[in-house]
Amino acid sequence: MATLIHQDSPICVKSELDLFSIPSTQAAIEFGKFVEYFPLSDGFPVEFHISGSGDEYLDLADSYIHVKAKITKSDGAPLPDNEPVAPVNLFLHSLFSQVDVSLNDRIISSASNTYPYRAYLETLLNYGEDAKKSLLSCEAFFKDDKPYQVDPVSEEACESLKKRYQLMANSRTLDMIGQLHCDIFQQNRLMLNLVDMKIKMIRSKPNFCLLSTNNSEYNVVLEHTSLFVRKVKVSPGVSLGHAKALEKTSA
Repeated sequence: MATLIHQDSPICVKSELDLFSIPSTQAAIEFGKFVEYFPLSDGFPVEFHISGSGDEYLDLADSYIHVKAKITKSDGAPLPDNEPVAPVNLFLHSLFSQVDVSLNDRIISSASNTYPYRAYLETLLNYGEDAKKSLLSCEAFFKDDKPYQVDPVSEEACESLKKRYQLMANSRTLDMIGQLHCDIFQQNRLMLNLVDMKIKMIRSKPNFCLLSTNNSEYNVVLEHTSLFVRKVKVSPGVSLGHAKALEKTSA
């Protein structure tokens, strides 16, 4: 007989041996949809407010930040040809130094300016080579194949730096989308209804998210910012069960 991993651990059968059962039908979630939210104002920081609705839960693990950005001179003039400036790797997340998340006006995220470092490390460690060569390009991530370099127009520049340079050369607009690297966006449980969420995204300085070999000053213009949040309609029975459970304990 197999040894129990804990004295109270129940004995179970592996799914590979369950040869005669019929797969269950998921009926707790009736349907889902993406809702696009825009910032509260055109200024900075970038803030979103997602109000709780009567019968819809939030699927934060399937929600995305969408940004359109371009690089200009400090006075707003477009970049000339062969201007030696390019975005850093994982530019979508390097644009923001800190992301604060609040639920019902209570901050649940750590207040630190390490957001771009966390996003970069999680991207390196949590994704395979196939994703890094395809999916993550939507976040302006191109794996570096040479040591740290800052001159995108040099003949010796690595291919990843050249790709990022070409995407935004001459003040071209770069369209990016990806998931936020915050704890609450990386767990698979749904957010209860009637919970208001606020997201505050503080911008990084241009010299942090840009690479250049000259002393010129540049600006990163956000032409568009929005948040796609997936909302799901839960069956009345499940919603009522959650309401009764919340009368006795917290989620």
